[in-house]
Amino acid sequence: MSQAAEAAAWLLRAHENREQFRALPADLAPGSMAEAYAIQEAFVALRAKRLGAAVGYKIALSSAAMRRFVGVDSPQAGVMFESTLRRSPARIRAADYVNLIVEFEIAVEMAEDLPVADAPFSRERVARAVGAVMPALEIADDRGADYRLLAQHPLDLIADNTWNEGAVLGRPAANWRELDLGKIRAVASINGSKVGEGIGAEAMGHPLDAVAWIADHLSTRGHGLLRKDVVITGSLVTSKRVKAGDLVRFELENAGGVELRIE
Repeated sequence: MSQAAEAAAWLLRAHENREQFRALPADLAPGSMAEAYAIQEAFVALRAKRLGAAVGYKIALSSAAMRRFVGVDSPQAGVMFESTLRRSPARIRAADYVNLIVEFEIAVEMAEDLPVADAPFSRERVARAVGAVMPALEIADDRGADYRLLAQHPLDLIADNTWNEGAVLGRPAANWRELDLGKIRAVASINGSKVGEGIGAEAMGHPLDAVAWIADHLSTRGHGLLRKDVVITGSLVTSKRVKAGDLVRFELENAGGVELRIE
């Protein structure tokens, strides 16, 4: 068994046993970005047996402040599975996660492929391939991670598929091409109380630049961003821990909202 396969099996056991997030053992830990993504691909393949095919991607550490905090100089990509993508209004059980967190994002659904051969991609090239834009809530599980220790092993977040457990998608905004996605305002609330606000530029300067980054990243792994793939482009508001009984909402100015009930 390869190191990546062994590390992926270790991660799967940790998830199944609901263990606190911790660094991979030294003999399995990735020593480079390439090794970390190789572990992620093996881990994703294992989880896909239960959660379904990969149907989208997420971006972790999309802000410069978060990258400095973790000690890396680039964002990190993760994969989303078919069974974990939900439509608003959605319900999930807190008990199904170790330590549930949500993030507040702009999602993009592709109408055309962005093939490997066309990389690198510009914002304009991405815009031509986008079919829909919508508000989204990322569902994540940090498994009680000690964030102070992340900088000591930042590549482990990649290996663990950047903690993604899916997303809730709002209704596509029919008028998205008329919106300035970089300046669009967003408001997050929990149980009717505002918990944060932001603008589209929080997603790597512009949400479509974030999609271009994902497409370029995939091209380095020999994959294209495909028609019907969904990309959540990075949180516009700091992540929030949620618990049973909470009602989470996220509104995009002139582009609708998305709702998640935690049971």
